[in-house]
Amino acid sequence: MNLPPFRPRFPFLTGDLQTLANRLVPPADLTRHPGETVRLAMADGDTLLGTLHRPASDGGKPLAILIHGLTGSADSNYVLDSAAHLLSLGYSVLRLNLRGAGPTRPLCRGQYYAGRSQDLREALALLPAELRANGLIAVGYSLGGAVLLKYLGEEGVAAPLLAAATVCTPIDLSATCAHMLRPRNLLYHAHIIANMKREATAPGAELSAGERAAIVGSRTVWDYDERFIAPRHGFAGAEDYYERNKPLRFMPGIRVPTLMIAAADDPWIPIGLYRGFDWKSNRALTPLLADGGGHVGFYGAGDRTPWSDRAIASFLSCAL
Repeated sequence: MNLPPFRPRFPFLTGDLQTLANRLVPPADLTRHPGETVRLAMADGDTLLGTLHRPASDGGKPLAILIHGLTGSADSNYVLDSAAHLLSLGYSVLRLNLRGAGPTRPLCRGQYYAGRSQDLREALALLPAELRANGLIAVGYSLGGAVLLKYLGEEGVAAPLLAAATVCTPIDLSATCAHMLRPRNLLYHAHIIANMKREATAPGAELSAGERAAIVGSRTVWDYDERFIAPRHGFAGAEDYYERNKPLRFMPGIRVPTLMIAAADDPWIPIGLYRGFDWKSNRALTPLLADGGGHVGFYGAGDRTPWSDRAIASFLSCAL
């Protein structure tokens, strides 16, 4: 891929600082590429929203679909940075909001979760033919990557994507939840669970009194999944939900060339999950395990563009 190893940019020298940089570093400016709202009317009555950007000149490259992570949206800094870089290389970009995320919350009764690959399947089918004319690629970040990997594994050779990539994805949901609940992640976890509650109970969400009480009363991410996500979507409990939807179950079935980026110092995703997978068992998967980068950070020395975005662009140039 002709990519130098990741070297952190000062002062973001640790995994925690790389993770926090997502909040501290202003995202790329997309004003040169005005966005067009794309509305995807789902069969159950909910509506997903995306923002489409077109490059300065159309070189016939595929449409890149960017899928955000937990409590994020199409306006998350890492999504904006990725969109700007891909646009500079001539790709059209669709920043997609998952069900109930960001501006889709008032338009969706339901809520996304790590295993909701059916939403991605339906969204791709609903894209106008004009947007699919040059083919499709997809990039998933954190939980968005889990949705993408599950979808790719389910579809196998039938997946309508030319290539894909994931960044800092929890490939084992149970192990990742336990990792997040470590005492050293107390502040991270408090921030995430507060945002999850706020997102799930915002106007537009259709909840029973019991579901609302379960969300508000959840003290941890595990509680939230055990008391709300699992029963709402037909799982026996949080561990059943985690086991049935973990990307590790679906990665063997992926046939689309897929880059999987992870960081050894990610405070949220244990790198051992990636190191323990038998990558030789599926040649469609390309692991890129960096020594640093934090959780969806990768603010590298010597370049304003995040290292992960440069890696994805390099991979796409080979895969396509």
